[in-house]
Amino acid sequence: MTLPANDAFSLGLAHDQPRRSTSRTPSLPRRSSSPKISFSSPTPPSSTSNNAVFSPQLVNGMSVKRGHKRKASARSGSQQLRQNGEAMIEELVEDVDSRIAHERKLSHGSSLDKRKTVKKQIDWEIPRKTLHSSIGFFTIYLYTSQGNPQTVIIALSSALAVLVPIDILRLKYPTFERAFEKCVGKSSNGVIWYILGANIALIAFPLDIAVVSILILSWADTAASTFGRLWGSLTPPLPARLLGLPLAPRKSLAGFIAATVTGAAIAAGFWTYLAPMRESLTWSWDAGLSTTFSNTSIEGGKVFSGFPGLAVVTVWAGLVSGVAEALDLGSVDDNLSLPIIAGGCLWGLFKVIGWLGDMLS
Repeated sequence: MTLPANDAFSLGLAHDQPRRSTSRTPSLPRRSSSPKISFSSPTPPSSTSNNAVFSPQLVNGMSVKRGHKRKASARSGSQQLRQNGEAMIEELVEDVDSRIAHERKLSHGSSLDKRKTVKKQIDWEIPRKTLHSSIGFFTIYLYTSQGNPQTVIIALSSALAVLVPIDILRLKYPTFERAFEKCVGKSSNGVIWYILGANIALIAFPLDIAVVSILILSWADTAASTFGRLWGSLTPPLPARLLGLPLAPRKSLAGFIAATVTGAAIAAGFWTYLAPMRESLTWSWDAGLSTTFSNTSIEGGKVFSGFPGLAVVTVWAGLVSGVAEALDLGSVDDNLSLPIIAGGCLWGLFKVIGWLGDMLS
């Protein structure tokens, strides 16, 4: 017996065609093929989903809409991909942050290593500083032993007459320069300017002012260089200008303080203990300012005698030492400029307090 077509179910495959009955029995009317049924997962349909696709088919002359929805596994797969992508991005960000932090630590460590390396590579120039400072002790010896300043001036001039031609030959002939550097060092320019500055101070100023100027050159400059290299990195640099005066950018506050304190100590110690060993002083504890600066008025000179006068001279000498050592004068060597500036400022101070003493007396 042949089953009619409407009693058979189709699995809804695309290539299946409706089965037609081969029976021609007139008592059984011909029916349309049974609707195709597609079996899917039991996921409940969403009435508001926009992902369903409807394809109409005619069944018994009526339009039937059938929706094909995206599978839940595809949706969950996209969510999982999104979560995996976000996790990967977070991992990449953390990795980049960790690398940046690591590089910063390395750069910080390398900068510290560089600082340590620079600290270890400081050239203290001990031979040069020893010679530089020894001139001050030699100057004190000549002053206390009643040495003749004219003899010192002649000796310094003779040294210049020998050193200047040698330096010219050194700069002109490389062979002579190499031989000279093997014997005495790299350069003699500093020695020439040192001698020239001391000679000008001895010629231009009174003896006590000239001696203090040379001591400032010998000891204040050395103190500024030593303490500037020792603690200069721990203190801020000096401003570009101070009271309109240009300051060298390489100078530090540590060096400025060292030069100021040293210059003040030199002035206080010299005019308290060493100056009375000679006569014809510019300033003394008992008499105050000499008549040369007080317009021959003894009373006017005594206005700044004793502690008030010593305090003024000490503070002024310290400030002059610090500023003169830090000045930026271009190509002018500080061995030449320092004693001339220090001596000129001290001489000007004595002129001013002499004038004030005459007015107050």
